[in-house]
Amino acid sequence: MKKNLSMVYAALMLAAAPCANAQFVVTDPANLASGILNSANEIIQTSSTVSNVVKNFKEVQKVYNQGKEYYDKLQAVNSLVKDARKVQQTVLLVGDVSQIYVQNFGKMINDPNFTPQELIAIGNGYAALLGESTELLKELKQIVSTSSLSLNDKERMDMISRIYKEVKEYHSLVRYYTNKNISVSYLRAKKKNDARSVLDLYGTSSQKYW
Repeated sequence: MKKNLSMVYAALMLAAAPCANAQFVVTDPANLASGILNSANEIIQTSSTVSNVVKNFKEVQKVYNQGKEYYDKLQAVNSLVKDARKVQQTVLLVGDVSQIYVQNFGKMINDPNFTPQELIAIGNGYAALLGESTELLKELKQIVSTSSLSLNDKERMDMISRIYKEVKEYHSLVRYYTNKNISVSYLRAKKKNDARSVLDLYGTSSQKYW
């Protein structure tokens, strides 16, 4: 079981390969998530104006876009046993956390209902949530590697299940955090009789949260 899970994680690392006969492009999802997190932290540490936030956020988008093909191809992998699928889904959840952040914070930067100080605070909140999910992904990588020889099969699977559950919780928190911030913008815009602009920016599907 230990060897099989290690091979599964190795396969996930290679999910970005364009075809079976082509040279594999190794993508480590833990490093990818760390790259997004590091870029997100740069916004907090170096941004004092909206223009600086926009400039630094472009680096976050760049890192995420470089990994998007990997996540898309990993999503298409279906021939996995139950335990291996839980590893796959954990990686995809972390990828989705990054996507929620990139897509929505990018819109918040262009939202006049937030002040520069609020944008930095919102970015700080996202970075904290990204950091927790990234650390869990690093822990998952360690658990399924062959170096974790002290674990028996049941212990290993129990830990994988725990990490999957915790990542799902952070995924839900990121969605909730995003929706609450958008709702603040919506309520402010509504007071100015400009609610339509918020719906146009974030999409009308977000209305169910207000």
